[in-house]
Amino acid sequence: MPVAALNTYIYREGTAPNTRAAVSQKNKVYGYQVGSSQFKQIGVVSEFGHDESRTIDPVRGVGFGDQVAELVPGVTEPMTLTLNKTLLYALNLFQTVGYKGGVDGLVRSLKHHRWPFDIKQEMVFSEIATTEDSLGSLAAAKTEAILPINGGSLTTAAVRFLATFYEGCWMNSYSASYTSDAAIVAENASVTVTDILDGVSQYGEWMDTGLAPGIDGIAGKGASLRCATTSSSNPTPLT
Repeated sequence: MPVAALNTYIYREGTAPNTRAAVSQKNKVYGYQVGSSQFKQIGVVSEFGHDESRTIDPVRGVGFGDQVAELVPGVTEPMTLTLNKTLLYALNLFQTVGYKGGVDGLVRSLKHHRWPFDIKQEMVFSEIATTEDSLGSLAAAKTEAILPINGGSLTTAAVRFLATFYEGCWMNSYSASYTSDAAIVAENASVTVTDILDGVSQYGEWMDTGLAPGIDGIAGKGASLRCATTSSSNPTPLT
C-alpha cells in the first residue's frame, strides 16, 4: 500500500468519551502490514472479537450417590478471532496481516498463505480510569505507557493500554461480499490462534493466576472451599 495513502482522511483519528466502561472506539488492532517491520494499526475494522472454549468433565464414584467429586477441565480448543473490515482498493485484509495480496502481490486465496501471522490488541484506558486507579495496577508491567502525539495534551501523566498478543495465527475462513443494495464491500475472516500472551510475563506452571488458597490453606480468602485444606466443607478424598 502506498505510504501516502496512510495520510488521507480515512485514517484520521478522532476522540473517544472518557468513561469507566470499556468502549470499542478505544480498542486498537494491529498487524504486520506488507512491507512493515513493526506492528501497524489495522484501519476501518468493523468487528474484532475472540472466542474460546473447553469441556469440563465431571468425576463421580460408584457407591457415593449422585454426587460430583470433582470437575476436571479438558483441553482448551484453539482460540478463534473474528476480524472484519471494509475493503479498500489499495489495502485488503490479507495485506494488513502481512500477506502480499491485492496491489502488493499474487495472494488471492487462503491456499496461498504459507506462513502464520501475529496480531496485537490494545485496549486503551480512558483518562478517568487511569486517574481513579488508586492502587496503581494500571502502572504494572501488564500495561504500557503511550504519550500524546501531534502536539496533543493530556490531563493525566500518561494514557495506558492493556496489550494482548495473538501468536501463530492462520485464517480458517475468508469472505468478501459485493451486494446490489449496499455500496460498502465487507471483508470477513475467522482466525485460529496458536497462543495468547500479554507480551511481558513468563508463563508456566508457577505463574500466579489468582484464587490460589495460599500456604495456610485457609478458606474464605478468595479461594474455593474445595481447595481449602482446613475447611469443613472440603470432602474426604476418595481412595
